[in-house]
Amino acid sequence: MNNLDADVVDICQTFLPAWEKYLISSSIKQRNKPSRFSVSEVMTIVMAFY
Repeated sequence: MNNLDADVVDICQTFLPAWEKYLISSSIKQRNKPSRFSVSEVMTIVMAFY
């Protein structure tokens, strides 16, 4: 794991609980379908692409 991966994991650990709390309190419907990739893996790929 390089520094980018570690930074993205740290951001996701902070952001995702706050985002889920917002979705629950705002009653926005969101699918919770399991994925092959974690959110941090997808963010790392997108950031590396750019």
